[in-house]
Amino acid sequence: MRSLLTGVLRSSKSSISRSSLCRSPLPPPSLPCFSSRKPYFRVGGFFSHETLTQKAIPGDFLKWAAMGFQRGSRFAAGYTPLQPKPLDSIIDIERAKTRSTEDLVSIWDDYHLGRGHVGASMKAKLYHLMEQRSINCRHFVIPLWRGSGYANMFIQVQMPHILFTGLEDYKARGTQASPYFTVTHYTEFSESKDVVLIRGDVVFTSKLSDSEARWLLDTVQSFYLNDVRYKLVERFNKETHEFEFKDVLQALEMPTV
Repeated sequence: MRSLLTGVLRSSKSSISRSSLCRSPLPPPSLPCFSSRKPYFRVGGFFSHETLTQKAIPGDFLKWAAMGFQRGSRFAAGYTPLQPKPLDSIIDIERAKTRSTEDLVSIWDDYHLGRGHVGASMKAKLYHLMEQRSINCRHFVIPLWRGSGYANMFIQVQMPHILFTGLEDYKARGTQASPYFTVTHYTEFSESKDVVLIRGDVVFTSKLSDSEARWLLDTVQSFYLNDVRYKLVERFNKETHEFEFKDVLQALEMPTV
C-alpha cells in the first residue's frame, strides 16, 4: 500500500504516523500573478492616493497565471488560469477518507510545520461564508507590525485562493507584482467531514516568515468572517471615500505610527 507522508508527527499531537497520510516531498507552488487592473481606493491619507477612472472595484477582477516556478523566481509575462497543486498530489485521498476529522486536521497541520508552508483548516460553513463575502469584496489591506513600523500587505481574495503581497510592490509593479504568500483552500472533505483544508505557500521567505504568514492568514479570515470587521472590508471595496486606515489599526489594536 502506497505511503503518503514522510517524517513523524509531533508526539504531543497524535500517535498517527505521518507516513500514513501525506506525500513527500511537497512540490513547489504554482504561482499566480495579480490582475492587470488596479483597484481604486483612498485610505485617509495613509497611502498615496490612486488616481484612476474606476470608482468601484470590478466584479471580475483577478486573472491568474500558473508559472510553476521555485520560490523566489520572477514571473513570466502572460496569463493563464491558475492550476493549483491538486490535493491528491499531497495526500492519499482514499486513505484520508478513513481518518476522523480530528486526525486528518492534525496530520495536515503537522506536515506543513517548518517547511515554508502553512497548514490550516476551517469549518465548511465558514468557508462558504468567506466565499460569498469575497465575491464583491475581493480586496483589502492589512498592516503587518514589525517592531517599529508596518509592512502593509495588499490582499486579493478569489476563493479558493488568496494572494498576499507588499502594498508598495503592488503599487509599483502592478501586474508584475509577485505574491509573497499564496493560499489555496481544498474542499474535497467539506461535505463528508465538514472541513476545508488550507495550504499556504510562503513564496519569498526573505520577505515573510512562516509565523507572519500564519498571522496574515488568521487576520484576513477574521476580517471576512467577523461581522464587525467585515464592515471595514465592505467600506474598502464599496465606499472607498469613507475608508480610513486608522480604523483597521484600531480593529487590530495596533498603535498609530
